[in-house]
Amino acid sequence: MGIVSFLKLVEIQTKVASMIPLILGTVYTLYRYEDFHIENFLLMFISLLSFDMATTAINNYIDHKKAIKTEGFGYEKHNGIVKYGIKESTVRIIIGVLLIIAIVFGVLLFLNTNLVVLFLGIISFGIGVLYTFGPIPISRMPLGEIFSGFFMGFIIPFISIYIHVYNEGIVSILFKGATISISLTIIDIISIFLISLPAVLGISNIMLANNLCDMEEDIENRRYTLPIYIGRESGLKLFKYLYYIGYIDIIILIFLKVLPVISLLALFTYIPVKKNIDLFFKKQTKKDTFVVAVKNFVMINIIHIFALLLGIIINFLL
Repeated sequence: MGIVSFLKLVEIQTKVASMIPLILGTVYTLYRYEDFHIENFLLMFISLLSFDMATTAINNYIDHKKAIKTEGFGYEKHNGIVKYGIKESTVRIIIGVLLIIAIVFGVLLFLNTNLVVLFLGIISFGIGVLYTFGPIPISRMPLGEIFSGFFMGFIIPFISIYIHVYNEGIVSILFKGATISISLTIIDIISIFLISLPAVLGISNIMLANNLCDMEEDIENRRYTLPIYIGRESGLKLFKYLYYIGYIDIIILIFLKVLPVISLLALFTYIPVKKNIDLFFKKQTKKDTFVVAVKNFVMINIIHIFALLLGIIINFLL
């Protein structure tokens, strides 16, 4: 198995959906808490990337095994197992190795921090596997956008922040005999969620765009995703409004002084994002327009991150 076929199997181009939230959380940590632990960052980076690749490989493997219609809709091109003739046994080995790497580095991260990281890691691993595996995978249900957006857009930034400031009491878990007590700093958690909201909505829209492009194929293969329940027209409206909510979120955070004023730069992405929305409204296909959802996610969140970096520099100079 070559590098090209491996990268296609794990769809390496889609890893921006996990790496950008990781970077967002890390940069916000520097801006808000002025703290950073390189070892914890590297452990999370390796664990997260390995697990993201593993879940994608699982998704392609399950799609390959359960596919009812295996011709047309670009199936022969976008499923790496079919395109490169990868043996199923090889795919299973790759998935196993990636999961082992993810677990080992995740455990090392827990040992460097505390139980909160272990708890969130276990939940995230469980959701990640159930997203693509099981009797009814989450990705085949109308809940995919919610789960992918929340866990990749919020939980990843939250953990990427927490691993640097785990001793500051944002979340604490205490065991006293048979009693477990959890304490939360609500203001910090709400702030982190709102900071992460453009990533949450952008990732949800990547999933939504994917499902809108695959509606005919999903019906053939009995994947009952959100657009199949609410219809194409409502799905397109939702696709549009989620971006607008993200912009409103940024404005509110600037007004509340959670974000630096320089974050207004993110609003300048509205023009290209609106053009991409209009393009997607005209045609929804994997080949022609799905990529606009990825472009919008990257544009909005890269500028969001860049503005935070500028805020860090300005604070340092002042």
